[in-house]
Parts: sequence; structure tokens; C-alpha cells
Amino acid sequence: MKTITLLTDFGLKDPYVGVMKGVMLSINPDARIVDITHEVEPQDVTEGCFLIKESYPFFSKGSIHLCIIDPTVGSDRRAIVLEHDGHLFVGPDNGLFSLTVDKRSRAYQIENKRYMLKEVSDTFHGRNIFAPVAAHLSLGLDPAVLGRKVDDPVLLPGLHPSTKGHTLTGKVVRFDRFGNVLSNISIESFNRFVKGRPFQIRLHDMRFETLYRSYFEDPYTCVVGSSGNLEFGLFGGNLAQDKSIKKGDAVTVTPLRR
Repeated sequence: MKTITLLTDFGLKDPYVGVMKGVMLSINPDARIVDITHEVEPQDVTEGCFLIKESYPFFSKGSIHLCIIDPTVGSDRRAIVLEHDGHLFVGPDNGLFSLTVDKRSRAYQIENKRYMLKEVSDTFHGRNIFAPVAAHLSLGLDPAVLGRKVDDPVLLPGLHPSTKGHTLTGKVVRFDRFGNVLSNISIESFNRFVKGRPFQIRLHDMRFETLYRSYFEDPYTCVVGSSGNLEFGLFGGNLAQDKSIKKGDAVTVTPLRR
């Protein structure tokens, strides 16, 4: 039984998610469908990138990940299937899979109408293209049957922290439900930069010279979150609101001389 995960910005007010599940189950009644989230900030492709990278490794190889944050639906942007790390990713080629592409990945454009619904709406490719393709893949369809190979999938700029002089600079990429603030600085990139030296991490007017184990240790904390990236929190409160933090705000790491 193949697993199909769903990650979208559709929310749950409208019937979009349920309709896509209906399409998939009509093609493969035995599909196992798992909701990752439907609360990605509307049209925020960057947030989707990080959530995909954070979630897919916890599913078995062979899983199919249907991911839709698609501000330009109906345009000439490509629809693709990406093979990466033993997983299949289905969605728009708008940079959404930027963090799940490497030299070993293979991508195919979805062109074969045999695996779409007969009527394709310009505003709901999730129902008419992506959902049926995901269902057919769960039945063992070879992705190469869907269309030509894509050698240049869209990659978003600025997803990784940068180093200039004595400063590692990242940014805020998303907030969780509790108002914790997640950055794009992974613990691996942090450790490579710090090299065991004393350090200072800055976000707005907050300064940290240690990494906390969890959120309860101080009112304001910087931890390595479950995503593996530096994350900031306010114990018992909402840090994003308390400090008026916005996506894209700078997070910096500098070594200290002692």
C-alpha cells in the first residue's frame, strides 16, 4: 500500500483538499493518504520548501508527496514529478522543490493527458492534474511516462544562509502555531561556521551566546528545533507577535573574542 502525503496552502474552509482526496481514491481506493499540513501561509512557496524538506524524510521510501502552493496556476509554469532520495514529489515547478533537488534527482514534466482528468480547470490543477497523477504513481506508474525530462527545475534564490567576513547571515522563514520563529540556519551550517568558538546569535534586539535545550529554560530562547534549524521562542508566549518579527528578518551569527 503506497502512501500519498498532502501539503498545501488550501486551508480547510473550502472543499479543495477533500475533492483531491476523492479524485485519488477513485483511482486507487487502497491509497493511504496522510495530511502534512494545509496551513502553509497562502502563496508562500518558500515556506512550503522548508516544510517539504522537514517532513518527507519521516516517510518510507516510495512515498508520493503531493505538494501544492501554486500562485501562478493556469500560467505556463510546468507541472512536474520529481524523483529524489527514493521519494516522488508532485506539484508545480515554481521553486517549491528547491530543497529536495540535487544532482541525483530526476524530474519529468506532466504532459500525458491520459493521467489527468478529462476536464482541466485553469484554476484547480490540484484536482485535475496533480491528484490523478499522484494516484496513478501510487499504482506503480513510471514517472517517465508522464512527459519529457526536465533538466532545469526552478530553484528559488536565497534559501541558504550566506557567509561574509566574520558573519553568518540567515533569515526568518516561517512561524509555527505557537509563534516560535524558525530560521534557515541549520545546525550543520552553524557548526561549520562556529567551529567550536564562542558565538553570538542575533535576532532583532535579542542576543544569545548559548543554544538552549528547550523553550522552558528562559523567557527568550534559541534552540535547535525539530526541523534541525535554529529556532527562537518565548516561553508561554508568542515570540513572533511579542517582537513584531516578520519573514525575511535577518538572523546573524558572529564569533566572539574572549
